Amino acid sequence: MMDSSPSAFGALTQGWLSGASLIMAIGAQNALVLRQGLLRSHVAPVVALCALSDLLLICLGVFGLGAAIASSDWLMNAFRYGGALFLIWYGVQAARRAWRGSGALEAASGSAGLWATLLSALAMTYLNPHVYLDTVVLLGLLGNQQPLDLRWAFATGASLASVMWFTVLGFGAAAAAGPLSRPLVWRGIDALIALLMFALGLQLLLGPLGV
Repeated sequence: MMDSSPSAFGALTQGWLSGASLIMAIGAQNALVLRQGLLRSHVAPVVALCALSDLLLICLGVFGLGAAIASSDWLMNAFRYGGALFLIWYGVQAARRAWRGSGALEAASGSAGLWATLLSALAMTYLNPHVYLDTVVLLGLLGNQQPLDLRWAFATGASLASVMWFTVLGFGAAAAAGPLSRPLVWRGIDALIALLMFALGLQLLLGPLGV
């Protein structure tokens, strides 16, 4: 049973606020969930996969892995260069869709299959250094500042923020997909996603990850 003492509630609240402030920032993972929502394609599996992945990474960070990664220069550089290449590649794919105007066609045809979509979500999560920086490193370091017996409460709050955000983002986009189904709108969405991916990739190449 959850401890209802003020200390546990305070740690849970701090975890939720910290998690929400990081997860709501526009990023590659959010862009993927948003796009699947607008496509109304495999929304629930993608939301569940991203939320469960965040829960796993947050727990790993809060219970020790975050500090270990932050202290390793070679690990941080691996995240930096590998993640930059992946984000730029994804940006190229979005730019091609925007140029060709194929986004609306994908929406009309049901988009990619379930497994292909989940593989994309897995790649966007586990090959993206920003996900590790936010969940494992930053939330991990914040969680490690809590007393040992309250770290579970902090991790619970941060994980809850992630679940809530992905649910609202994915299903909220699905609810708004009707008015956004025009080809011109889709080309604009893909163009914005491409610009976001390029910006994130270049940010990693031009400067090291920091905490």
